[in-house]
Amino acid sequence: MLSKTLIAELLKFRSVRDWEQFHSARNLASAISVEAAELLESFIWASDNQVAEIAGTRHTEISDEIADIAILLTYLAHDLSIDIDVAVKNKIQINAEKYPVEKARGSNKKYSDL
Repeated sequence: MLSKTLIAELLKFRSVRDWEQFHSARNLASAISVEAAELLESFIWASDNQVAEIAGTRHTEISDEIADIAILLTYLAHDLSIDIDVAVKNKIQINAEKYPVEKARGSNKKYSDL
Protein backbone atom coordinates (compact mmCIF):
# COMPACT_ATOMS: atom_id res chain seq x y z
CA MET A 1 0.00 0.00 0.00
CA LEU A 2 2.48 2.63 1.15
CA SER A 3 6.00 2.78 -0.22
CA LYS A 4 8.86 1.58 1.96
CA THR A 5 10.20 5.13 1.96
CA LEU A 6 6.92 6.53 3.29
CA ILE A 7 6.66 3.79 5.91
CA ALA A 8 10.20 4.59 7.07
CA GLU A 9 9.23 8.26 7.28
CA LEU A 10 6.19 7.41 9.41
CA LEU A 11 8.21 5.18 11.71
CA LYS A 12 10.85 7.90 12.15
CA PHE A 13 8.13 10.48 12.84
CA ARG A 14 6.75 8.24 15.59
CA SER A 15 10.16 7.28 16.97
CA VAL A 16 11.58 10.78 17.39
CA ARG A 17 8.46 11.69 19.38
CA ASP A 18 8.77 8.54 21.52
CA TRP A 19 5.19 7.56 20.74
CA GLU A 20 5.81 3.82 20.43
CA GLN A 21 5.09 3.57 24.15
CA PHE A 22 1.48 4.57 23.48
CA HIS A 23 1.02 2.35 20.43
CA SER A 24 0.01 -1.04 21.75
CA ALA A 25 -1.94 -3.15 19.29
CA ARG A 26 -5.12 -2.49 21.28
CA ASN A 27 -4.55 1.26 21.33
CA LEU A 28 -3.81 1.40 17.62
CA ALA A 29 -6.86 -0.73 16.79
CA SER A 30 -8.99 1.55 18.97
CA ALA A 31 -7.58 4.65 17.30
CA ILE A 32 -8.32 3.20 13.86
CA SER A 33 -11.92 2.71 14.93
CA VAL A 34 -12.16 6.29 16.19
CA GLU A 35 -10.66 7.70 13.00
CA ALA A 36 -13.03 5.56 10.89
CA ALA A 37 -15.92 7.03 12.88
CA GLU A 38 -14.57 10.52 12.20
CA LEU A 39 -14.50 9.68 8.49
CA LEU A 40 -18.09 8.50 8.67
CA GLU A 41 -19.07 11.70 10.47
CA SER A 42 -18.55 13.59 7.21
CA PHE A 43 -21.46 11.68 5.72
CA ILE A 44 -23.78 11.38 8.71
CA TRP A 45 -27.43 11.99 7.89
CA ALA A 46 -26.63 12.42 4.20
CA SER A 47 -28.73 10.75 1.55
CA ASP A 48 -27.01 8.69 -1.14
CA ASN A 49 -27.68 11.57 -3.54
CA GLN A 50 -25.71 13.97 -1.33
CA VAL A 51 -22.54 11.85 -0.99
CA ALA A 52 -20.81 13.11 -4.15
CA GLU A 53 -21.37 16.75 -3.18
CA ILE A 54 -20.13 16.14 0.36
CA ALA A 55 -17.05 14.32 -0.97
CA GLY A 56 -16.31 17.38 -3.08
CA THR A 57 -16.94 20.09 -0.51
CA ARG A 58 -15.22 18.21 2.33
CA HIS A 59 -12.47 16.66 0.22
CA THR A 60 -9.59 17.90 2.39
CA GLU A 61 -11.28 16.84 5.63
CA ILE A 62 -12.08 13.40 4.22
CA SER A 63 -8.56 13.04 2.84
CA ASP A 64 -7.11 13.85 6.27
CA GLU A 65 -9.27 11.21 7.97
CA ILE A 66 -8.28 8.60 5.39
CA ALA A 67 -4.62 9.53 5.98
CA ASP A 68 -5.07 9.12 9.74
CA ILE A 69 -6.51 5.65 9.21
CA ALA A 70 -3.71 4.69 6.82
CA ILE A 71 -1.03 5.93 9.23
CA LEU A 72 -2.45 4.05 12.19
CA LEU A 73 -2.98 0.91 10.12
CA THR A 74 0.63 1.14 8.92
CA TYR A 75 1.88 1.37 12.52
CA LEU A 76 -0.27 -1.59 13.57
CA ALA A 77 0.79 -3.76 10.64
CA HIS A 78 4.45 -2.89 11.20
CA ASP A 79 4.28 -3.63 14.91
CA LEU A 80 2.55 -6.98 14.30
CA SER A 81 4.90 -7.89 11.43
CA ILE A 82 2.07 -8.00 8.91
CA ASP A 83 2.86 -7.17 5.30
CA ILE A 84 -0.29 -5.37 4.18
CA ASP A 85 0.29 -6.17 0.49
CA VAL A 86 0.60 -9.90 1.29
CA ALA A 87 -2.40 -9.79 3.62
CA VAL A 88 -4.55 -8.09 0.97
CA LYS A 89 -3.47 -10.55 -1.74
CA ASN A 90 -4.32 -13.45 0.57
CA LYS A 91 -7.70 -11.93 1.40
CA ILE A 92 -8.51 -11.43 -2.28
CA GLN A 93 -7.92 -15.16 -2.80
CA ILE A 94 -10.09 -16.06 0.20
CA ASN A 95 -12.86 -13.75 -1.03
CA ALA A 96 -12.61 -15.16 -4.56
CA GLU A 97 -13.36 -18.58 -3.10
CA LYS A 98 -16.20 -17.28 -0.91
CA TYR A 99 -17.69 -15.16 -3.67
CA PRO A 100 -17.37 -16.99 -7.00
CA VAL A 101 -18.30 -14.72 -9.90
CA GLU A 102 -21.08 -16.99 -11.10
CA LYS A 103 -22.85 -16.68 -7.72
CA ALA A 104 -21.81 -13.24 -6.50
CA ARG A 105 -21.92 -11.02 -9.60
CA GLY A 106 -24.36 -8.20 -9.00
CA SER A 107 -25.36 -9.56 -5.56
CA ASN A 108 -24.96 -7.91 -2.18
CA LYS A 109 -25.60 -11.14 -0.30
CA LYS A 110 -23.13 -12.55 2.21
CA TYR A 111 -21.24 -15.60 0.93
CA SER A 112 -23.24 -17.89 3.22
CA ASP A 113 -26.46 -16.71 1.58
CA LEU A 114 -25.40 -17.06 -2.07
